[in-house]
This record gives sequence, C-alpha cells and structure tokens, in this order.
Amino acid sequence: MSFGERLRERREQLNMSRRELADALGVSVSAIGNYETGVSAPKEEVLLRLFDCLQADPNTLYRDHFRGGKNVMTHDEQELLDRYRSLSAVGRDTIRSVMSALCAYRDEIEMARPLVEERRIPLYCSPAAAGFAAPVFGEDFDYISVSGDVPPAAEFAVRIQGDSMSPWIADGSVVYVNRDPLQIGDVGIFCVDGGMLCKQYYRDPLGTVYLFSLNRARADADVVLTADSGQTLISFGRVMMHRLPLPGKGKK
Repeated sequence: MSFGERLRERREQLNMSRRELADALGVSVSAIGNYETGVSAPKEEVLLRLFDCLQADPNTLYRDHFRGGKNVMTHDEQELLDRYRSLSAVGRDTIRSVMSALCAYRDEIEMARPLVEERRIPLYCSPAAAGFAAPVFGEDFDYISVSGDVPPAAEFAVRIQGDSMSPWIADGSVVYVNRDPLQIGDVGIFCVDGGMLCKQYYRDPLGTVYLFSLNRARADADVVLTADSGQTLISFGRVMMHRLPLPGKGKK
C-alpha cells in the first residue's frame, strides 16, 4: 500500500473529510487529493502537521512505500519527532515557524546560486571563395552560444563555403575546430599565402604537404606545397570530425 493510500485510509478511519483535513493543514482540497493519489507529496512543513492531524506515526504511513518495508525514519529523526510531540501547541507552532524560515532560507540560497555559465565560442563568418574557410582569423567573427552536442574541446567555429569538401562538409555548414596538432588524415583549417582553406592534411617523408579536397570531383582545388616551394603554410587547428581515408594510393 502506498503512502497516499495509507493517508486516505487513516483519514477515513478518523471520519475526516478531505475538506476538514485541508483546513487543518492550511492547504487546498485538491492538494489532499493529490497526496492521496500520488500526484504530489506534502512539503516538509506540511508533513509534521499531517502526522499530528491524523494522529499517526510517520512510519505507519510510509511503511512498505520506501526501503522495502523498513522504517523510513532514523533513530535521531524519531527522537526529534517525539520531542516535537511533547511540546505544547505554542511550542509546536514555534518549531513550524523556525522550520518554514529555514526552508525559505534554503530556497533563497538555491535561487541565488549562479547559473551554469553559457558557453560561447567565436564563429568566423565572412564570405570566402569556394572551398575556402571564412575569413582571415582575427577579423569578422561573432560569438555564438554552443550546446551540449558541440564537442567540449571546440575552441572556435568556421563557416565553410563551396563544394570542395562535400558531402562531408556541405556548402554553408559550420565546422568546430580546436588547436590540437594535426595528424595525417585530419581535416584542418589552413592559411596558404594569405588564403584560408579547409582541407585534409597529408605530409610525405620528403616534407611535401598535400592539402586534399574531400570532394574528389574538385581535385583541382587540392594544394601541394613542396619543401622548397617558398609558400607560407599556417595551420589554425583541427576540424572535429571523424578521420577519413586519404585519396591516392599509399596515402592511408
């Protein structure tokens, strides 16, 4: 038998209506109905008055509802209840007032706690040519709020334009990036001689760097930088996505 069922049974044993019990507790009749049907439970300050009104031991009402049928009250809790019951009506009212004040103070403390700080990262968003990441870093970005589905390690975001990385990175989509060192096969954000690109990274044993388009129909957008090319290559970070096979024989 549940707490609500025992409550109703004890109320009926005392020939007490829901209205009478509600008036004695200072709650609505619908609240009593909710207690008895299990829709809601009495607040702490109401429970003590409830036990008094029903002339019932808490363990009787809660038996078989919690802890596999064992008493729900510890020895210390039972002792406190016994002391409460030994007080006069004025003393009980004082205890209830103190309890209400403490509960209100607890609620104020909970409400005053700072909310979890909103997570924001920069989104680089200015237009760029097809296949290029946008824009030159340090310019033209907005802060965006990110939710739990964004990788926790993401440090910034970049909006990609063009089809050279499709279908894995669609035109206009946003990728999330961190500044971890790049490994072979990673997709990264690069600056080559001032131009920003999003490409897949490969470096051969001779030091030649290949920046591949994931869309092999756009192989014309690949970039190859030999050790003696004189070109400037800067890596801004790794795009946070699963690693894909490298194009070309031997580049896996």
